[in-house]
Amino acid sequence: MSQNKTPSEQAVIKTSYGEMTVAFWPDVAPKTVENFKKLARDGFYDGTAFHRIIKGFMVQGGCPNTKAGQKGMPGTGGPGYMIKAEFNTKSHVKGVLSMARSASPDSAGSQFFICHGDAKFLDRQYTAFGELVSGEEVLEQIANVPTAGSERSTPIERVALESVRIVEAKA
Repeated sequence: MSQNKTPSEQAVIKTSYGEMTVAFWPDVAPKTVENFKKLARDGFYDGTAFHRIIKGFMVQGGCPNTKAGQKGMPGTGGPGYMIKAEFNTKSHVKGVLSMARSASPDSAGSQFFICHGDAKFLDRQYTAFGELVSGEEVLEQIANVPTAGSERSTPIERVALESVRIVEAKA
């Protein structure tokens, strides 16, 4: 158990559908939590969008290529570095926050997803690092946005990720 007496922090994810708040799991994914908080504090996520939505599975965001004026393909961008995976025993169930990655386990950077349903087949293969503590109705609305594309996962309307703020958790 941590001896750290500083207040725990949460992330408030402001979207075009409202706000979701997530609590972090620094005990099982400390470097992932710190990376997410650093990117949020730097404004990296501000103005991005949820670019991949699969109802009953997850909603994914955090790609800088989704910002206005960017030319890269959504879902292929990152912060310019990758972080080492921190696989753990937390289960990928509805509301869990986890890092997106490519085929390589240590390829996560900035993209993340929030599970919209149980995805336990991802357990110990993706870094789960937090969970939704409020805003489940916002997650529901985002998950229900109509999608198109080859994988039927591209939202047909922009689902803005306006900002991610790091705040002290309410006691």
